[in-house]
Amino acid sequence: MPDLLAILGSLSWPVAITLAWLAGEFGQRWTGLPRISFYGLVGFLLAAPQLGVLPSPEPGTALLLADVAFGLILFELGYRINLRWLRTNPWIGVSGLAEALLTFVTVYYIARAFGVAVINAQMLASLSMATSPATVVRVINEQKSSGQVTERALHLCALNCVLAVFAFNVSVGLWIFRTSEDLGDALWNSLVVLAVSAFSGVVFGLVVPAVLRVLGKPAQDATVAFALAVILLVSVTYTLGLSPVVATLAFGLMARHRRIAFSQAQRNFGALGELLTVVLFVFAASTLDWQKILAGGAMAVALVLARLLTKLLGVMAFAHLAGISWRKGALTGVALAPLSVFVILLLEHARHAGVQVVDELRAIAAVTMLLELFGPIILQRALVWAREAPEPRHAA
Repeated sequence: MPDLLAILGSLSWPVAITLAWLAGEFGQRWTGLPRISFYGLVGFLLAAPQLGVLPSPEPGTALLLADVAFGLILFELGYRINLRWLRTNPWIGVSGLAEALLTFVTVYYIARAFGVAVINAQMLASLSMATSPATVVRVINEQKSSGQVTERALHLCALNCVLAVFAFNVSVGLWIFRTSEDLGDALWNSLVVLAVSAFSGVVFGLVVPAVLRVLGKPAQDATVAFALAVILLVSVTYTLGLSPVVATLAFGLMARHRRIAFSQAQRNFGALGELLTVVLFVFAASTLDWQKILAGGAMAVALVLARLLTKLLGVMAFAHLAGISWRKGALTGVALAPLSVFVILLLEHARHAGVQVVDELRAIAAVTMLLELFGPIILQRALVWAREAPEPRHAA
């Protein structure tokens, strides 16, 4: 019997990933909804606190694979960011700063109103600034979306990620300083980590294109080379305790501006990217506990609604100055709703780094679950309403 249990336990992840993929394919065919919503639902149902098929998340292969999957998506996001456009139209960046700051302040005061401690409220507000690039990039690619709302959502998503990681690391640094009074450790876990992570990504963004040019035919060989480089970069950041989010985003941004072609056919990194995306969303949802979701339900609804409103208002307020209509500004704000995967991976890394207050932040589980399921759907509808993606078709 123990041998049988061990065999079944070793099969849990392959079985879960296969079931999630099947659910995504059939779910998308029957409903027209994004596949990743179904990946998340399967991961949640099979998690240890629910049906108990998957083991409790621990640092190891599953987290590393999730980081690699997230790294590939962040690289692609960084690769699609056009800094010249932001310099030409600085109001896009201003709108991003405005909606992120408005979200931080609003979420902080809502959390405090629900009795959340100051440092926890700061971390929660920092996380709420973010938009999940995993969801945004995946849904945009799946819908083959293009247009003003699509491009602004991608650029603001990248800005939100950087701001959220910065604010979250500063909050973590403050927590470390308050608990240990070690200023050096606090600085290392906040600003220094971000600087070293960004520098690592920039170095990869310089070296990999140079190697491809030496090899010749960089456009044909770029996909495999970039995928291997992302895997190596994520592994380095994972080992050294750096931020894979900042590193891979900086890598993609630098690689784009080194003018290495990354063709449309290579989006999502092909079959490797498809597989790792399933792993990422199943892993993220498997960290959630239904009891904590119920416990945080009231605050979750308030935070989700507040966050949606602040992002909508923040972008819409500068819409005309940024060169689009208020309607498209509002739809861009709505498109920034997804959050879940980004938050889960940041929390997992902080917990494994010894930040114990993260356990108290599990009240965000309800927010995460709501946006794990509905964030992709909200984004899909925003793109359809902006007429930048076709109305999804599904089987009768």
